[in-house]
Amino acid sequence: MTARAVRPPGPDDLDRAWRAVSAELAPTPLVPSGLAPGALLKLETFQPIGAFKVRGALAAVAALPPGEPAVTASAGNHGLGMGYAAAKAGADVTVVVSTRASQVKVDRIGAFPVRLVLHGTTYDEAEAYAMTLPGHYVSPYNDPAVIAGQGTIGRELDRQAEGPLTVVAPVGGGGLVAGLCLWARERGDVRVVGVESAVSRGVSASVAAGRVVEVEVGETFADGLPGNLEPGCVTPEVIGATAELTSVTDEQIRTALRWLFHEHGLVAEGAGAAAVAAVLAGKVEFTGRPVVVVSGRNITVPAYIAALGGH
Repeated sequence: MTARAVRPPGPDDLDRAWRAVSAELAPTPLVPSGLAPGALLKLETFQPIGAFKVRGALAAVAALPPGEPAVTASAGNHGLGMGYAAAKAGADVTVVVSTRASQVKVDRIGAFPVRLVLHGTTYDEAEAYAMTLPGHYVSPYNDPAVIAGQGTIGRELDRQAEGPLTVVAPVGGGGLVAGLCLWARERGDVRVVGVESAVSRGVSASVAAGRVVEVEVGETFADGLPGNLEPGCVTPEVIGATAELTSVTDEQIRTALRWLFHEHGLVAEGAGAAAVAAVLAGKVEFTGRPVVVVSGRNITVPAYIAALGGH
């Protein structure tokens, strides 16, 4: 795959994204939790598509030149976000997913006014194919408007929580944590901790190398986390030294799913519970008040029941 020229986002992108996102979405709840002393859960599960990805999608569609079609690849939630944004803006959007994408997410994407294309058996294959299609390619993570859109979580926290804060969030391609880093540098009293799957650590490897590197990607039920980065991806550069990165296993994520259900009555998908998993596993040190992002809830009933059935 040839590297695309993608610029890192700046403060102006965050301002534009905030205008687009706040015009369409109500702030998601920030609720007290016994997860850690003084901890708060930022519940992106309450978004209209059940995941934070709607933020970046709204920002990206708002940034499209008038009349230009958009094409994207998705493990599921970004496609849902692009479908939601397409419906709101009347935009022409094509979404490519792999044949092994979560069926609950694929079915919901198909309910939006988008062209849904199934290609390949992995996210990486779907992404490579999507980049060959006509239209403006909107990466789920390697796009300045998308990254800035995810950073609008921080703009909501400006109004919801006094600092200092430590914000913990999941990492797949790094768009969410990159957006939070963009905001954290602006605010000044925030630490950001990103949580990867232990079987897919492409972002931390690329941050350490100072360039995008390919890693071996293992199997995980947290389908929003695995995959390599697009060549030339800007998220490691944006994250840089601003965020600390750690990882969790599938079993630690399942423990977090059960904890969220038993302690808060909350449903989360695997990737959505990764930040909670890291805190429960003692992998995060806090400065100031902990804010833990529960990033999504889109999981099949059988997978959820299987996770809850563990001990």
